[in-house]
Amino acid sequence: VTSQALAFVSAILLNTSSAFIVTTTKTKTLSSSLSVANDLFVEMTNETGAAAAAGTANTHSSVSQYYGETLQESSDLKTNACCTAARPAPQIAKAISNIHPDVIKKYYGCGFCVPDEVEGMTILDLGCGAGRDVYIASQLVGEKGRVIGVDMTEEQLKVAKETQPYHAEKFGYDNVEFHLGLIEKLDDIPSLKDGSVDIIISNCVINLCPDKEAVLKSCHRLLKPGGELYFSDVYASRRVPQELRDDEVLWGECLSGALYWNDFQNLAKSCGFKDPRLVEDAPITIENKKVQDKIEEMGYKNLEFYSATYRLFQLDCLEPHCEDYGQAVIYKGTIPRFESGWSLDDHHYMEKGKIFPVCGNTYNMLKETRFEKHFDFIGDWSTHYGIFDGCGTSMPFKSSVANGGVSTKGGGGGCC
Repeated sequence: VTSQALAFVSAILLNTSSAFIVTTTKTKTLSSSLSVANDLFVEMTNETGAAAAAGTANTHSSVSQYYGETLQESSDLKTNACCTAARPAPQIAKAISNIHPDVIKKYYGCGFCVPDEVEGMTILDLGCGAGRDVYIASQLVGEKGRVIGVDMTEEQLKVAKETQPYHAEKFGYDNVEFHLGLIEKLDDIPSLKDGSVDIIISNCVINLCPDKEAVLKSCHRLLKPGGELYFSDVYASRRVPQELRDDEVLWGECLSGALYWNDFQNLAKSCGFKDPRLVEDAPITIENKKVQDKIEEMGYKNLEFYSATYRLFQLDCLEPHCEDYGQAVIYKGTIPRFESGWSLDDHHYMEKGKIFPVCGNTYNMLKETRFEKHFDFIGDWSTHYGIFDGCGTSMPFKSSVANGGVSTKGGGGGCC
């Protein structure tokens, strides 16, 4: 880590009341941004008056400076939290090969967050940075689709906009637009209307936001019914201890702000996304010996971090748990590039032509969305058989040590 970077991040920690860090004021005016049963987790402290506003503004300014000035390209990162280790699918790799090198070298994401079946769709990219995922999505939605990028870092957006003519010529059309703004304040962007977006994507950015609840609520509001938030981010196997939250390298590398996976799921549900689905995950290794040694010396060797991709559907008909109505689906094999089978998430791989039993939520995720035309549906809602067999609340990451430590992508059968 350069001395300049360490000094910068240290200044953040000393001078900013981060929303990732739970603090206690003299008046003890604490209010949780998560309205979940038993107040499982207080994600951020709502201070009153000018101090709160100043703290949030400083946090935004610090993060913008880190990604706009301190980091000049991907190789400046000190850990692999914001690096994508998995090999992209062929269509994604092809799309990436068409993107300007200046955009590629400023990529700080942790996954591939563009879902399937997006031709003609309107996609919103939160925290688009220099525009890599915007330009991937631009090619996948085609000339009749639209992609909107929002980021708060002027230096990053400058690269995205300066290369826009290059990509328009390369693709044969220009279907993208970029906006400077905070993803917690999407109301400030006039062109973003309620129910106007088919898919929202984000790549290792929501982690950095002072107010994650505001982000998720805005996503729910902007999505069309049946639309989805499909995004990659960093999560922890347990709540990150205060000592590690204060570490300057972990802060700058997106780890100290990682949400405990169950707190994230409760937050998503409280914002209207009733059944978050894990698509794939992979363990994050810090790959910085000094930091790793420090974590172990503090007694937190068993704290694990994960890069995970989730999909959250905007469907009011979903239930809090996976209920069994005796329903099933048959995949037709008609989603492009997935003629033999297709995965909804990490435990729903549906083979072409095979009857696949599903819970009521999975049934609706397929029938009430853009995927309906690709399935035949069996059963109705007349009889309830109880909770769907195997539905539980254990840690979902199959790449965890407890689950064998293998990175996931598709596979498996049965629901939840």
